[in-house]
Amino acid sequence: MPRRKSSRKRPEWTPGALLDWTHGPHWDYDRARPCRYCGDPTQLRDSDKKPAHKVCAEAALDQQAEDAAAAYYQQEDRR
Repeated sequence: MPRRKSSRKRPEWTPGALLDWTHGPHWDYDRARPCRYCGDPTQLRDSDKKPAHKVCAEAALDQQAEDAAAAYYQQEDRR
């Protein structure tokens, strides 16, 4: 029986739906600090305890995924 081609597609990115920051360690009760991505004040912290808006962190992850995919496909085209 021949193998079927995978019909998997990259899921659509929806702002605000990638990361789950609902538990306490992602919130700094003491003060707001500048977001590491956009510079606006935020009391949210990423998993490294660095100030970051959730939407900014998701946008950065999406950009990293796009860059990795582009590098992968560029490498595949050279073969």
